[in-house]
Order: sequence, then C-alpha cells, then structure tokens
Amino acid sequence: MAAVNSVQPLAVQYRRQNRWRLVLLVLLVLALGMSLATDLATGSASYPLSEVLAGFADPASLDAGMRVILFDVRLPYALMALAVGGALGLGGAQLQTVLNNPLASPFTLGVAAAATLGASLTIVFEHHLPALPHNALVPAGAFLCALGVTGLILLLSRWHGGGSDTLVLFGIALLFALEALVWLLQFLADANALEQIVFWSMGNLGRATLTHVALVATVLAVCFVLAMRRAWALTLLRGGAAHAASLGIRVERLSWQVLVEVSLLTAVALAFVGTIGFVGLVGPHIARLLVGEQHRYFLPASVLCGALMLSLASIASKSIIPGLLIPIGIVTALVGVPVLITLILTRRSAS
Repeated sequence: MAAVNSVQPLAVQYRRQNRWRLVLLVLLVLALGMSLATDLATGSASYPLSEVLAGFADPASLDAGMRVILFDVRLPYALMALAVGGALGLGGAQLQTVLNNPLASPFTLGVAAAATLGASLTIVFEHHLPALPHNALVPAGAFLCALGVTGLILLLSRWHGGGSDTLVLFGIALLFALEALVWLLQFLADANALEQIVFWSMGNLGRATLTHVALVATVLAVCFVLAMRRAWALTLLRGGAAHAASLGIRVERLSWQVLVEVSLLTAVALAFVGTIGFVGLVGPHIARLLVGEQHRYFLPASVLCGALMLSLASIASKSIIPGLLIPIGIVTALVGVPVLITLILTRRSAS
C-alpha cells in the first residue's frame, strides 16, 4: 500500500511536468508569431506593428507600395527564416541524439560545405551549363552537391563498417577537402563570380520566394512527422545505445534513417539561402534547457527554437545598421560562437 502511495506523487509530478512543457511550447509559438510580425514591420521602410497586422487582416486597405513591400519582399524573407531555422533546429536535435555529441549540428557531416561547393561551381561555370534561370541554377547545384557528398559519406562509412564516430570522421575529412575546392574556385573565378560566391557563403534570405518557402516547409513537415514517429526510440537512445538495444530499438537502422533525413533536410534548407551556421547547434540546446530530453516535446521545441533564433537574427540583420541588410549568416555566427565556446568550456570543466 505504501509503495502505491509513493508512486502516485511521481505520476502527479510527471503529469505536471508535461503540462508545463506544453505551456512552454505554446509560449514559443506566441513568441514566434510576435517575432514574425516584427520581422515584417522591420526594414529600411519601417511600419508600425499595428499597421502591419491590420494590413494582413485587410490587404485592400494598404496602398500599392506598402502591399508590394509586405507581401512580395518581406513575407517570403520572414517565412523563409522560420522554415530554414526550423529545419536546422530539427536536424541538429536528432544529430545530437544519434551521434551522442552535444556539439553536433547539420554541419557536422560537411553538408553545408558541399552546398557551398555546388553553388560555387554553378556560379563559375554558369555559361557552360543548361540554360536555366540563375535563381534556379545555383540552388539546384547546391542541393545536388550536398546530396552527392552525403551519399559518399554514407557509402564510405558502410564500406568501412564503423559507427557514428567513423561517420563524423569521414564528414570532417571531406569538410576540409570541400573547403579547399571552394577556395580554389574563388582563386580561379573572375571578379563578378568571386563576389557572388562570397555573398552566397555568407547566408542571405533575400533570394527567397514563396515557392522556395513552400518547398522547404513541405520537406520540413514531412521530416518532422518522421522524426515524431521515432520520438520514443530517440528518447531511449539518450540512455545509451546498449540500453536502447536491450529494449528492442534497432540502433544502427535508427541512426542511418536520421542521418539520411537530416542530410536531405539540410540540403534543401541551405540550397536557397546559403551558409547559415550555429542555428542547428544552439537551437536544440535552448530547447533542451526548456523542455528536457523527452523527444516528443524536445523535437517540436527544437523546431520552434531554431525558427525563433533565425527570425530574431533576421530582425537584427536589418536593424544593426539602419538602411543596410547584413548577411544573416554573419549575425548567427556572432551569436553562435560565444555559445559554442561556453559549451566547450562547460564540457571541459565537467570532465
């Protein structure tokens, strides 16, 4: 009887914790909505937030100039920040689990460097490629190269027969090789192509269109559903691979599924915006601090934190220097580097 009474407070505490996690998710959604509205109101031509909200409620009330700025320029920009940030956050959360490494992110496998190489190749050799629009050619090159390098890493790891550590080592080795090839292209490129490569590698949401947003959002939605179906298995994996395997989880198969999904997610997200770092690293850590390791809450929180982080970076990129749009990759790096240093120092002091 006493044992039953001791279990009841634990069950009550567990339900209370879950309710609090749901409250935090709702607060993140509200914060994301406020950030989106602020992003739409911020720019070289600033508008009152109330006027922006009223304009979206009744577009006919806006004059033609403001309607073009809000719906054709700022809306794709702001929505792309949410979609890309959510994709990187979801990818980082799963990688940190399957690789058992708190410093893992979608950039661990060299996918970002591969996307940069693909974009650089299309920029330099654009005149020798099929006659496609420039705004479609560069994302296509980035996407195909990222997927190709991901496939190569997976084949090398399977051929070698190693685990996640081997996979990361192959990724790091290819990362340096890909960066060297990008530098070679920059050395050989003319002034115009060099400028485009450098600008692309800094990360920029300004090339976004609603079509691009819809594509990234669709891939994010599909990958999120797949991730949530694996939420319980991923939670068990946090207790260790041996513990998860003893409970019937096929750890190797789970790891491969996550790696393929994250590679696809990252390749699609970065294909349209260039290199944007640290969101996939920092977002999941913020989510983990808020809701813990239970993945049915941790995964949605990672998506929301990644989206919120990139949305706030979008606002900052337009606000730091009035009238000048700073590449968003610079903003995320300035925020992410101190957090990364803090994580390294924390791990060192704990060891």
